[in-house]
Amino acid sequence: MSVRTVDGSVVVVTGATAGVGRATARAFARRGCSVALLARGEERLAATALEVENLGGTALPIATDVANDERVEHAAARAERELGPIEVWVNNAMTTVFSPLKNITPEEFRRATEVTYHGTVWGTMAALRRMLPRDRGVIVQVGSALSHRAIPLQSPYCGAKHAIRGFTDSLRSELIHEDSRVHLTMVQLPALDTPQFGWSRAKLPRHPQPVPPIFDPEIAGDAVLWAAEHDRREFWVGAPTVKAIVGSRVVPGWLDHYLADTAWDGQMLDEPIEPGRPDNLFEPVPGDPGMRGRFGARARGRSPLTWISERRGALMGAAALTAGVTAFGLLKRS
Repeated sequence: MSVRTVDGSVVVVTGATAGVGRATARAFARRGCSVALLARGEERLAATALEVENLGGTALPIATDVANDERVEHAAARAERELGPIEVWVNNAMTTVFSPLKNITPEEFRRATEVTYHGTVWGTMAALRRMLPRDRGVIVQVGSALSHRAIPLQSPYCGAKHAIRGFTDSLRSELIHEDSRVHLTMVQLPALDTPQFGWSRAKLPRHPQPVPPIFDPEIAGDAVLWAAEHDRREFWVGAPTVKAIVGSRVVPGWLDHYLADTAWDGQMLDEPIEPGRPDNLFEPVPGDPGMRGRFGARARGRSPLTWISERRGALMGAAALTAGVTAFGLLKRS
């Protein structure tokens, strides 16, 4: 597997001001990168830009609704004009509706799809317009275990993430056909402690929560940075992600019934939703909750399986070497 360094690179992160996007921006900032931050909320853009600068990076906050292809293109042009050639583009922006499908309006579903799926497409197109002529660059799609195994009450999000995976696989084959050196990868994430559960639109009787086990968003940010430096087709983060993906391939019908039982109440707390709470489906929510959500006490700060996955080549080599030495010793004694 080839390895590159992102140190000092120009990076674009969409949905950069909360959760995974903010963790990703911080991870690249620690490596001295210039980071263009694309998001809607002005307060969160300013706060995230300050964090990036304090961590050693250079920040360029750009107010952008990624559902609008022209605004994404303008943001990309500004990033190159003010920071230099874009070397890494991270598509992360998302929004959703927690609800049974029967209670979601066409307008709500369309908006969630335009941000989460079309926003990824528009970002990829903007990145390719610049990377293909230079024949270099990395595009990282922030995915989810739910891009392989959908769950109830999240049809807009699951549908968009499945679409992103299909789109990415199609584009990857095109790049291979053209012998392009632009690298395309997708990072599949587990449940994370992000603000989305407090500000996504929800039509549920109780407050939404990520399906446990829950991980800290910094695990995701570090995984995105790792994926940008390594030529891995997909990077599965966390044991729950691996279980969901493998399970969807081995026992998909059984999982349909299992999730119908466990992932319904499992996505809700015991407390009711605050009446009239604001959501970010069509407009950003005011304020800056920061990178994390409200589940920090339950969030895991490390993932041993992810550590193993990052080092699988070296570990396999070490295992092969050990087996070889052992076999040689046995042969020598025989």
